[in-house]
Amino acid sequence: MDSSAQPRQATWYFDVISPFAYLHLQRFGELPAGLAIEYKPVLFAGLLNHWGQKGPAEIAAKRRWTYRACQFWADTHGIPFRFPAAHPFNPLHHLRLILACGTTPEVVRRVFEHLWTTGGDPGDETAFAALARSLGIDDLAALGAAEVKDALRRNTEEAAARGVFGVPTFFAGGELFWGSDSVEFFKAWLAEPGILQAAEMRRIDALPVAAARKG
Repeated sequence: MDSSAQPRQATWYFDVISPFAYLHLQRFGELPAGLAIEYKPVLFAGLLNHWGQKGPAEIAAKRRWTYRACQFWADTHGIPFRFPAAHPFNPLHHLRLILACGTTPEVVRRVFEHLWTTGGDPGDETAFAALARSLGIDDLAALGAAEVKDALRRNTEEAAARGVFGVPTFFAGGELFWGSDSVEFFKAWLAEPGILQAAEMRRIDALPVAAARKG
């Protein structure tokens, strides 16, 4: 891509298990109005397995910090936010529901709000069935359809192949912008893609590794 050309389309990789993805979604209004966003749910656990990483909730001290930081950020910015009754939770059914409903922005937002504003139990089958009905899915067997399962797998494999290592991540013009706190960086790059071609940016891209942790 011409480094001077302004990107007009981006892919958003997300998993509803992530509070940062929910908070990131709340900031889409800050992005350029002409930017077309393609929403792609992925299985965060699949990305962790691919890269051999632990999630932030799998490290006790990091888990506590992450939850506090998310709550503080939401409170500070006046965003409706409440952690679910248990976390981490299995997001598979919610991701498949989004896919079965066509992955529209409205469906994505509704599912995120169901999980991240009510304090409810993500594993509550009655509440999940009610959510699905409200989105037009009366028969939950539809979530087990091969095309739905395959779509989630393909999305996750595609994300990993593009270098996505965490959620949420924007992918545009061959570049990755990870995390809810990357909005300013992403906006700056959208306005001027050439910033990644600056001399210091090129230098750190090729920076050698001087020491590596064993094991």
